Formats: sequence, C-alpha cells, structure tokens
Amino acid sequence: MIAILDYRAGNLTSVKRALDHLDIPNEVTSNKDLLHSSLGIIFPGVGAAGSAMRNLRDNGLDNTIKSLVMSGKPMLGICLGCQVILDESLENTTATLGIIPGRCEKFSRNLSDESGHPISIPHMGWNNIWLKKECPLFKGIPENSEFYFVHSYYPVPDPAYIIGVTHYGLDFCSVFGRAGLWAMQFHPEKSGEPGLKILSNFYSYCLEK
Repeated sequence: MIAILDYRAGNLTSVKRALDHLDIPNEVTSNKDLLHSSLGIIFPGVGAAGSAMRNLRDNGLDNTIKSLVMSGKPMLGICLGCQVILDESLENTTATLGIIPGRCEKFSRNLSDESGHPISIPHMGWNNIWLKKECPLFKGIPENSEFYFVHSYYPVPDPAYIIGVTHYGLDFCSVFGRAGLWAMQFHPEKSGEPGLKILSNFYSYCLEK
C-alpha cells in the first residue's frame, strides 16, 4: 500500500484518483502506524509553506516523516510537498523540514520569457524537464514529455541533489533528491501518461525495496 500523506494541504483527491486508475493500492492517511507499514509515501500538497508546516507540527508528522525517510522509507514529494523537505522557504519566511539541504525562492517579476515579455506568476501550465542525471522514476518516459506546473515558488536544493531542470524565466530545479527520496515541483498526477508513468515507476521501486 502507498500512503498519501494527509496534512490538510489539499491535492489529495487527484493523487488518489491517479493511483486508483493505475490499480495501485493506496490510502489517504495521517495515521502514523499506516505510514510506517506502507510500502512508500507520497507527500503531496497545494498551498503556503507556513500553514503546511503548522499542520505537520500540530500532528507530529514533521518528526514522523523525517524518521521514516532516515529509516529508508521511499518517499515522493509533489509541489508543496517537494518544497517543504528543504531547510527553509521564503514563503512566509518558514523553517521547513530540513531533509535535503536547500531553500525555496519566489519567481521574480523581473524575469522575462523567450519573447522578452515579463513572465506570469504563478508558473501555470505545461513545460519540459531536462534531466541532469538518471532517475528510475523517469524510466520509459520520452525525453520531450511535458508536465503540468502550478507554482509561484521554486526549490533551490544543494546542487548535488539536482536531477532535472525546467526553464521559466530562468533555469530552476524541477526534480531533485536521491535514491528512494524524490521531489518534483510539477504535478505527475495531472500530467497525463508521462505523469502516470512516474507514479507507476515509484510504486515499482517501492515493491522492489
């Protein structure tokens, strides 16, 4: 069973629907026993870093997640769940989980697109990812695939953890992590077949772990 972490940060239904479509056993939960017994955890989220961290701390889920990751439990962070595994976020000037070194920054309105026009914030819509290193979650996905983004802040992890980048006014990290711990700024559950393949590959990794 894949646990979808419920910490009142939204976006749970679409993740569950995607896993159900793939016939992947899953449960939306904040129950610590279920998180421990799961094959892996998907850490989704939509919203602000400050309220997300309050919700995690109020339920003691901050320490639970850190402990599970340290024990080797596979985890996939999505969007806000990707951002808060870093040390800090400039959104609400929030100290976050500190699982991977780095911070989260906001897109500047001084940035321009390819035509020289100011970018729109949030970054919303389909965009490419250029992989900087191999990642098992992208196995079988064509290089020109596009993924769905909705965000105003972007991760800036320690360069050693960068897996993929996306261009939107600047080249920003859109995928980072290490074996068994991955974080994605885009929404695989809303990214059609390429996104479903990422979720399927994550489940396969959890089964083999």
